[in-house]
Parts: sequence; structure tokens; C-alpha cells
Amino acid sequence: MSLVRFDFDSLPSRYRKQYPFRRGAMYVFLGEIRNMAGHCVVADARTGRLYSGYHTENFVELTAHEV
Repeated sequence: MSLVRFDFDSLPSRYRKQYPFRRGAMYVFLGEIRNMAGHCVVADARTGRLYSGYHTENFVELTAHEV
């Protein structure tokens, strides 16, 4: 597992409001969904709320400095 953030900059601006993620929030990357290649499950590190089915490519692993 890794701590990640949602990479808003990887999306066209018109789509950014369609996602439930917050800028500056930390998420726990729980893994890729086996039968949904390219999609993952993450949990909000603060609230524990789970999010599933989002594109893995839209998450960036946090650096040691960001943690």
C-alpha cells in the first residue's frame, strides 16, 4: 500500500469537478481491481471513506517530503 494524492492536473479542467477527491488530501492506495484493469480502490486517509473504480493513472504516490 502507498499514500497517494489525486492528480487533478492530469485531467482536462472541465472534468475536475466530477471527482469526489480534494486537493491536498491524502489517500491510501489499496490496489488495482483485478477484473477491472487500470482501475483501483483508495481510502481517504483522514475519514476512511472508500472510493473504487477510479483510474489508477490519476493517482500519484506521495514523496517522503509530502508525507
